[in-house]
Amino acid sequence: MFDKPGLRPTPDRVRETLFNWLGHDLTGWNCVDAFAGTGALGLEAASRGASQVLIVEQDPELVANLRAIQKRLAATSVQVQRANGISVLASLAAESVDLVLLDPPFEAKLFDKALASAARATKADGFVYLEAPTAWSDAQLEPFDLVVWRHMRAGAVHAHLLRRRGHGQPASEDAAKA
Repeated sequence: MFDKPGLRPTPDRVRETLFNWLGHDLTGWNCVDAFAGTGALGLEAASRGASQVLIVEQDPELVANLRAIQKRLAATSVQVQRANGISVLASLAAESVDLVLLDPPFEAKLFDKALASAARATKADGFVYLEAPTAWSDAQLEPFDLVVWRHMRAGAVHAHLLRRRGHGQPASEDAAKA
């Protein structure tokens, strides 16, 4: 993978847990990795059968690296786009995405805008994955009509799998912390 100051790839343990929560087979899913960095989350979704994965990154060096990886893997379901993740999410048709992966730079304070755009783009039965430096509560997510379905902490990272309010039941407090 690419080494760049400030780049914070999703830890392997967190990535494994996320895809265990989602199930191993994402066949037919439409996914967006909105702040891709190394692209590990989006590429993992593609490896699990997602039919379309849009990997969005602003940094030109990271984009070049992602395109090289896509080409080397012959990942035809993956599209790499150099753009602003929030702008891309905002431009997507409402309820058009099964999974939005959000791991914005923690210091950039983009969480509210990213969550609002992701919630609008996600299908009613879809998921939003959020990686953040702190835990988000259902009360904080209320403006976005999202609830915590699963949550875990791994070191300084809080991983959240979110769903639309009223779709399915959020995990119990104990299960959400697993």
